[in-house]
Amino acid sequence: MTISIVLQEWSQRSATEYGSPLAKIFLEDEEARALAQRLTGARMLEIREMREGLSVASTSYVGRIALGDLVITVQPKISGMSLVRLLHYAYGLRDLHLTSLAEYEREQLAFQDILISQLIEEASELVARGLHRRYVRTDQVLANPRGRIDLQRIARQGGVIQATLPCTYYPRLEDCLINQVLLQGLRQAARLTDDSSLRMKLYRLVSVFQEAVSPIRLDEHTLKRLHREMDRLTAAYKPAITIIEMVLAAEGISLTEGLPKMRLPGFLFNMDLFFQTLLSRFLKEYLQDHEVRDQYKIKGMMAYDPDHNPRRRRSPTPRPDYVILQKGQVVSILDAKYRDLWERELPANMLYQLAIYALSQPQGMDATILYPTMQPDAKEARIQMRDPVYGAGRAQIVLRPVDLLRLDNLTTSAGSIHSKRECAAFARWLVFGEH
Repeated sequence: MTISIVLQEWSQRSATEYGSPLAKIFLEDEEARALAQRLTGARMLEIREMREGLSVASTSYVGRIALGDLVITVQPKISGMSLVRLLHYAYGLRDLHLTSLAEYEREQLAFQDILISQLIEEASELVARGLHRRYVRTDQVLANPRGRIDLQRIARQGGVIQATLPCTYYPRLEDCLINQVLLQGLRQAARLTDDSSLRMKLYRLVSVFQEAVSPIRLDEHTLKRLHREMDRLTAAYKPAITIIEMVLAAEGISLTEGLPKMRLPGFLFNMDLFFQTLLSRFLKEYLQDHEVRDQYKIKGMMAYDPDHNPRRRRSPTPRPDYVILQKGQVVSILDAKYRDLWERELPANMLYQLAIYALSQPQGMDATILYPTMQPDAKEARIQMRDPVYGAGRAQIVLRPVDLLRLDNLTTSAGSIHSKRECAAFARWLVFGEH
């Protein structure tokens, strides 16, 4: 008998709660227990077995996953059209039809289904405008010659011995890499969704593609090759390929060579990466007269003593999410953390990480945590770092809230000059605060 529980991001359900469906529930299957341990170790979900039953705590990952007979659904705090519009803005996606948005607003669709709905819209648009074609080298023996006759092959076989000629020609075919990746992405999405209407639409699209496109294996090597081949002629495919990569990553399929792969029986989307992508685009668009760099390496702060580095390891290099530069000089260090620090305590690991960033720069520069919130009255907080002997201030760690509903309103209405000025003012506040 399947047992389902629903919780929001950064929340917990336990067997000790009154009337909890987790009471007397245990992971009897060894495979489910091993997956729970891996999810806990990767900090995607924290699943503990207690004497009374199970305890499940969510993190920044949202979606749905099955552990044996237990189905866990984690919902994002921001939902409905606001989340959909912010996803569109962060990843450069086109708008969905209003019917799909209305269904998601009523929470009839799981989080992964909204991405799949978007993929269907993108693929349908590509089919309607005509799939991309590439010149593909083809070697065939033809009765009616076309292209270039392969004279070397004729010489090797001792001349013309039959009423056909070996030819090399380059027809424009839809059976090229980008369409092969799109076809496999549609098939992957069909296996992922539980919505019958979405699955039917996906199968209909697959039937259109598979008539002219051959199957391919989707992995990090295939996607790297695809990105090398993409150009202005395939720019219309970029949103669909982005969604496919998001779906694969949320299924636990590693898209980075060298990272461990953990195939999940479900879908867990990392909202932390979404939040970083969202802020990166917003700051780059509206922070005037400044340069925004993602994952900036702070070099020279930490180094192994060459006389005491027996394993010859590389020196640690702190990498904040964003560094703001003006005329080549660092003027602000920012880190995006998808955890509402207005409602929840600041974890020690976040504090220590920002302390390192602050101490890496000249005295007086702040290190700022940007965190999401739904509370319009949330205010920034500051933690002073002082010399423990003399008590003098050395740096500050700033906890600055990002009102997601306000950000949604700004990005949605950023067409007029007035709204662009508001976006620029908000971007500057996110980086520099009240100064």
